[in-house]
Amino acid sequence: MSIKSRASYRMPSRVVTGILMLAAIGLAGCGGGGGEDSTVGFATTPSGPAPIVVNTPAQIAQESADNYDDNVNGLISGATLKRWKDDWLNQRPAGITGKLVILQVSEGPAGAEYIMPNGGNVFTYLSPSSEWIQTRSNGVISTQSMVPDGASMDAQLRKYSIDPHRDMIVVATGNGSTGNAMGQGRIWYALRYWGVEAAHLAILNGGNQWLSGSSMGPGDFQATASSAPNNGIATVKSLPSDNTALQATFEDLLNILPASDSNVLNDGVFIWDARGMNQYSAGEMLELGQSGCASAYCPPPPGFDYMTTFQNSGSRQGHPRGTLQLQFTHMLVAAEGYRYKDKAELAAYLNGEVDANGISMVDATYQPVGAGSAWQNGDTIYVYCETTFRAMITGVTSAVILGKPVRFYDGAMVEWHSLSHLQDATGNYILPIDSPWRTDVKSFFRPASDPSRVAQRAIDNAYAAHANAIIVADKAYKTSSAVTGGGGGGGGSTLPPNPCG
Repeated sequence: MSIKSRASYRMPSRVVTGILMLAAIGLAGCGGGGGEDSTVGFATTPSGPAPIVVNTPAQIAQESADNYDDNVNGLISGATLKRWKDDWLNQRPAGITGKLVILQVSEGPAGAEYIMPNGGNVFTYLSPSSEWIQTRSNGVISTQSMVPDGASMDAQLRKYSIDPHRDMIVVATGNGSTGNAMGQGRIWYALRYWGVEAAHLAILNGGNQWLSGSSMGPGDFQATASSAPNNGIATVKSLPSDNTALQATFEDLLNILPASDSNVLNDGVFIWDARGMNQYSAGEMLELGQSGCASAYCPPPPGFDYMTTFQNSGSRQGHPRGTLQLQFTHMLVAAEGYRYKDKAELAAYLNGEVDANGISMVDATYQPVGAGSAWQNGDTIYVYCETTFRAMITGVTSAVILGKPVRFYDGAMVEWHSLSHLQDATGNYILPIDSPWRTDVKSFFRPASDPSRVAQRAIDNAYAAHANAIIVADKAYKTSSAVTGGGGGGGGSTLPPNPCG
């Protein structure tokens, strides 16, 4: 059964009261984002103690040059990387005094397996995206594929001997594919979230199969990767930037959703569903290439099973209210190693324009919103998909290429669709009816056709005060004592009183 046609999903009065109280807390608390910990301490940098600066999404964003060859961080071209690796000491960007560290998500195709290092100051490591995610609890629910905690990040810096204060880190896909472009984004996100400065971090545009023959040749690759030295001493505690605003919790999302499932302009937020139309609509509409659809958008064929759009044995399918849909695949040129499209093409999508195939930003009417009716000046973009892998591509498009303020809803629909007063395969309801964390009351959805198809979820506390335990823990890790590595000493930092109490 679809609930799309209802003007609103009516809930018990005690649930309304709980959600209204929650929203009031979020708006009235320090920072206005859900009562998050706003304390700021000090980082022990190579130059000595430095105050940790809490950055906004707008401060974290960086805009690409129109020609990607002109970038020296953010999204870089193969031509730039070749220039760097061939003569690193003379060609490295201003302010970079250390190594060139290339992290490849996968091995490339035969003849272009790994970008060639030199063993002295240029290194290429195989670093799959599985190393850069972790199952974590936000206080309400435990969710897979979240940003790693501080200890895990320090382990990665140690493994690849990365000094984020001196080195240049380039994340490459290796073999170009949608999955590896997603993984590339996850690595960028983890490093940026934990405070690596934009000037020390780059994403290589396109896979090795395209780079070989375009900007590089056979002599720029070798069959093996560098061996991970596992001797780094740096720590994320030495980074004085707090970029945790990159992550949006489902509490944040609940607090900014509109009152109806419509495209609301000039409200300061833009919510982008990176999944296909089949999942966004819970099978009510398809897009080009899905189940035989030969035009931009098509109704499903007779007998179409909407449950084929479900992932991870979820309790429902659909989307949060007010979100727009444009599938992540449209950001990439598959025939050219899954490189990102040119900046002007990506900007046109964000403006709501229709491409040559009739594809565009689409709202809950399943129709293109029209030019000028998508992202608005001043909007913060919230991106998501099922596990915020596909949304890494829309997030990079927005935050790294187009320079827009972006927050990644990290828990994504695997979490959102779990937080329902619906039954799982055990016959139990995932959340009780009076839990303030029910996202089904702010969604368009179609429930699973049978509870036997719904997996159990790890609900930690259906009545938790907040859902930001990951953010609180990560802020605490950065400001904890016994800071080591990164060129600094071992002294701790004294936290000022928390103004939120």
